[in-house]
Amino acid sequence: MAAKTLYQKLWDAHLVDALPGGEALIYIDLHLIHEVTSPQAFAGLRAAGRKLRRPDRTLAVADHNIPTSGQAGGVATIEDPAARAQVEALIRNRGDFAVPGWGMGERENGIVHVVGPEQGRTRPGMTVVCGDSHTATHGAFAALAFGIGTSEVEHVFATQTLRLSPSKSMAINFTGETPQGVTAKDLALAMIGQIGTAGGTGFVLEYRGPAIERLSMEGRMTLCNMSIEAGARAGLVAADARTLQYLNATPLPPSEEEADGLSHWMSDEGASFDKEVGIDVSALAPMVSWGTSPQDVVPVTGHVPRAQDFAEAGRRNAADRALEYMGLQGGERVQDIAIDRVFIGSCTNSRIEDLRAASAVAKQGRVAAKVRAMVVPGSGLVAAQAEAEGLADTFRAAGFEWREPGCSMCLGMNNDRLAPGERCASTSNRNFEGRQGRGGRTHLMSPAMAAASALTGRITDPREFS
Repeated sequence: MAAKTLYQKLWDAHLVDALPGGEALIYIDLHLIHEVTSPQAFAGLRAAGRKLRRPDRTLAVADHNIPTSGQAGGVATIEDPAARAQVEALIRNRGDFAVPGWGMGERENGIVHVVGPEQGRTRPGMTVVCGDSHTATHGAFAALAFGIGTSEVEHVFATQTLRLSPSKSMAINFTGETPQGVTAKDLALAMIGQIGTAGGTGFVLEYRGPAIERLSMEGRMTLCNMSIEAGARAGLVAADARTLQYLNATPLPPSEEEADGLSHWMSDEGASFDKEVGIDVSALAPMVSWGTSPQDVVPVTGHVPRAQDFAEAGRRNAADRALEYMGLQGGERVQDIAIDRVFIGSCTNSRIEDLRAASAVAKQGRVAAKVRAMVVPGSGLVAAQAEAEGLADTFRAAGFEWREPGCSMCLGMNNDRLAPGERCASTSNRNFEGRQGRGGRTHLMSPAMAAASALTGRITDPREFS
């Protein structure tokens, strides 16, 4: 039998039928939903008189639109009428279609890509979809996980299947010893900087090598989360002992039979990939973005590039526009760039490990006088653990705002937004124009770097606080 990649195994295990034109019908094991991309899909079910095919394989949370303060006041506290209507629709649809999950202010609620794994709903060998591009996060569990559109959400609601074209497979091989202070976020940014935001288009990425094997599950989720920023359909990490250890600590630990079968969910020795990329982590420093694309990255020890530094005309033009939007000239020393805001949170970096890393820095000083810094845990359970460990107290004592769970400033669909011209050190995943608020300027970085930058008022190498 020919050796197979992990992606090939996942595809083959879920293939229902081959369709004309190269498409296929695949089975979906877990459908995660939230308030933004589900209302129209539920409306479609009602209009067609259809039932939800598998409520037991559906899980709902409210995360994008909810405020990160005053959640005990309920949906009425959501100021924007459209946002409030979406959250109210989710409540109604959950009741009408018997969808399990949690809502605003409930202890288990939180960001969809934090809640799914911590509840043990994301498992090796699964297909996982959600009407959200960062569903790739769940690939850390050797699951084929990807975002879908609203019409596809309705298709999964009705059939528990999805029409899909197969992707090519790419191995991203991380070699070498990871230096002190270099995190999973830095690996993700370095990877995107190397292959570009279109480098993964048409591919499913599998992250491999000793540096990946050493990553915690939280770190693997961070890395897979940003696969979409490289243009990929999904990201994958093979299942191993770390995967099992994480699952055993969830409310749904695997059975003995399931645990014994985890070793299947990895690429076979000798499996052939369509493309392979190598990244030497020993040469990396903590990374930070300078422009308006996740591929616009440099080491924190470096300088902002000038537009003329790029050989290709399209890249030069993009850099020129990015520099203008970001209020930079090019050539600045990265660590001389002053910031106004700090955001620690998002589905990329809001788990307990992220908060521990940021807290370890925060306890060494106070938030700079002209900086407003906020920490938003990824779920109510993460918040409770952080409070029990004293992390929340550390943040408050250092001058950070300790918020309630939600997507928050990652995408500016709630009250947490940048004002025009404000510059933010952010642990989120996208630095597009206006992503965190109209005219806002975003620099992507790790939680430790964000915390360090909060204390100094400028982009700062976190290793100064190690």
